[in-house]
Amino acid sequence: HIATSLPLPSERDRLRPRIDLIVFMIDIKSKCSLKNVEASLAYVDGSFFLGKVCFLVTGVGRVNCCSIEINAISKLGEAYCSPVLFCELELEGVRLATAQRLLRMLQICAGLVPGFSALSFSLLMRHSADD
Repeated sequence: HIATSLPLPSERDRLRPRIDLIVFMIDIKSKCSLKNVEASLAYVDGSFFLGKVCFLVTGVGRVNCCSIEINAISKLGEAYCSPVLFCELELEGVRLATAQRLLRMLQICAGLVPGFSALSFSLLMRHSADD
């Protein structure tokens, strides 16, 4: 399901499926995009940040058009203990690889991969980013 911001409308709560992963998309060319994500973060339960949230930054192939500092986005990921994925959706290969990566993250967060939990996967992602 896709939402442009949080909180989600409450009138559909009983029909809404379980939420296993939240992907916050940030367009590097839009400060409004980052502000919308920052405002939406207040509506996410703190326990969700333990492996079930990630930030997907799009438009990174056009560095000359950036309106947002990469460092600011990285600090956001650190502050919420959540991985940050950078991609360029204009390139089909990168778009496909990103979709596969998000799908694998979703499978882990939903408990469909034996031996992995959302928390252990999140820690693994953070350690690989530190290297």
